[in-house]
Amino acid sequence: MAVAKKETYSEAMKRLENIVARIESNELDIDELGNQLKEAQKLIKYCREKLYKADVEIKKMLESDEGCEKN
Repeated sequence: MAVAKKETYSEAMKRLENIVARIESNELDIDELGNQLKEAQKLIKYCREKLYKADVEIKKMLESDEGCEKN
């Protein structure tokens, strides 16, 4: 399953945690394991991008606040 565009960071993390739990419990056969690992990679990429964007936005806000304080 691909990462949905409207999916939140929290939802993606829950899906990722579910995949990890299934892998750790040896619940998956070899075919499912490959598919779940691919999905996990997509979820990790998605979460990293969300975190990066949030970091950039926060830094911009902080820089903007610092500029206001100097005036």
